[in-house]
Amino acid sequence: MAFCAKCGAQLNAGSGFCAACGTAVSNQGASTAAAPAPAPTAAGAPTSAPMANNVAGMLCYILGIITGIIFLVLEPYKNNRFVRFHAFQSIFFWAACFAFWMVWSFVVVGMLISTGGLGIASLFGITFMLIRLAMFAGWIFLMYKAYNNEEFKLPVIGDLAAKQAGA
Repeated sequence: MAFCAKCGAQLNAGSGFCAACGTAVSNQGASTAAAPAPAPTAAGAPTSAPMANNVAGMLCYILGIITGIIFLVLEPYKNNRFVRFHAFQSIFFWAACFAFWMVWSFVVVGMLISTGGLGIASLFGITFMLIRLAMFAGWIFLMYKAYNNEEFKLPVIGDLAAKQAGA
């Protein structure tokens, strides 16, 4: 009795192809030992491997806090230290950006009300645009580093993220 070398199905005598997978079978390609059939999957669905750690780490940054939290609760990734580090760093990075934005807006509005002029507010507006550009560049840089399988730590936030991700 012969079995297909690719899928393990029993071969019909005299047939040049496997009836199960369609692979061309010759005398060299058939195994005469009893080959175990591949394990069936749930509901016949093909098995798929989860995405690579570098892609998951990069995706932690895409929507900021939202994707950081999502990757902290997704089953295959919540136990992976690399993905957890990037998820926590994403959460802390965007929380710091939001906190900075809130404080900066409070200061600028306070200066507008107290001085009544637009001169100093426009200076703060230009400065804020440059800071937002730096935040955007940092966001892109963090995604790039995660995609290259690097655990780049931001000065304060990175140490907090590493501590939360565990050793």
